[in-house]
Amino acid sequence: MSALHSPVLAWYSTAARDLPWRSEDATPWGVMVSEFMLQQTPVKRVLPVYEEWLRRWPTPQALAAEAAGEAVRAWGRLGYPRRALRLHAAATAITEQYGGEVPREHAHLLALPGVGEYTAAAVASFAFRQRHAVLDTNVRRVFARAVTGQEYPANATTAAERRTAATLLPNDPETAATWAVAVMELGALVCTARTPDCGRCPIARACAWRQAGSPPWEGPARRGQSYEGTDRQVRGKLLAVLREVPGTVTQAQLDAVWPDGVQRARALDGLVTDGLVEPVAPGVYRLPG
Repeated sequence: MSALHSPVLAWYSTAARDLPWRSEDATPWGVMVSEFMLQQTPVKRVLPVYEEWLRRWPTPQALAAEAAGEAVRAWGRLGYPRRALRLHAAATAITEQYGGEVPREHAHLLALPGVGEYTAAAVASFAFRQRHAVLDTNVRRVFARAVTGQEYPANATTAAERRTAATLLPNDPETAATWAVAVMELGALVCTARTPDCGRCPIARACAWRQAGSPPWEGPARRGQSYEGTDRQVRGKLLAVLREVPGTVTQAQLDAVWPDGVQRARALDGLVTDGLVEPVAPGVYRLPG
């Protein structure tokens, strides 16, 4: 077992947050919902939406039985609302192909709509306690610092990162599943992107980045994502109007939310192209049916 395992697992046993998708009664569907929602979205924003979602749709069948537009409406302001459409599509596939039960096999998970390499590994690991390398942004950052001595990982996951993750994965599936979430939690709470709290880190003494004197990042400039004034902001405002109205909305209602007509039209066209909005008549729109 790696020298990193024991201190990280011991730290996690006392420091882990009490989150509903980690509870003993969390279902595989609940774990899958959490993984869709947590992509690029902080836990504190996800929690209320997640809890309401599972109250309304406790199973894949329950979600699949409703229109995809209802998933978009319930997604609220989590951002990146195409995730709602993909989760609805995954629920429909699970209902039709697997009798409403989230499949255990990694290959079957990976074949579901909207499920990529990370999500398949995460659900297999966290819901079914299987042995898979789970590489999200937090895990990649911990490994970059602790193992390779770099402040940040590359922009995209590399083959070298996958090899590192596979090498560090404990042999026992149950331990491997706990290790996966423990490293993720370490990155979320301690080894954070901007202000790592190395004084609280259980592996600070073994960290290659610390041993090297915490050298600053020498790769391409890492820029935060802007939002104000972007098409993303306009799309969000347009969707907010559609979410608040149970039926259709008019062009005039949409025009009122953003002054730049060219940008507004571009954002609306993008929503239609992405399947998040349906035109039902000239100048009349709704969420997908």
